[in-house]
Amino acid sequence: MKNKMTEIDELIKETLTQEEAKFYDELDEQNLFEMIGGIFNTKHRWIIILMNIVMLIAFVFLVYSVVQFFNAETTNELIKWSTAGFVCMMFVSMIKIFSWMQMDKNALLREIKRLELQVSSLAGKVS
Repeated sequence: MKNKMTEIDELIKETLTQEEAKFYDELDEQNLFEMIGGIFNTKHRWIIILMNIVMLIAFVFLVYSVVQFFNAETTNELIKWSTAGFVCMMFVSMIKIFSWMQMDKNALLREIKRLELQVSSLAGKVS
């Protein structure tokens, strides 16, 4: 399977112009760190930065809540600090899920662009 994909990629690169081949190479599979960096290169990067700041604040408050939970002596304090910790964990979890969804969206867009390039290349070759 890997050999077939390499052959198809080589066939596509042969039919592309120099500029199209460079663009096709940029659409290659990304590793995790490139995907994380990719969510900061969109037009909504300000909201990603804001959400990361909120996530950092929520994580710091989560750690503080856990420390206060273990130092609490009454049941009401235990309930208060455990609820605060739970809310902070929800904030962090939801922001992480949103970030992972953005990374997945970027990967899908990259694959769609790759398919569009392949279709246009093959259409040019046929005509």
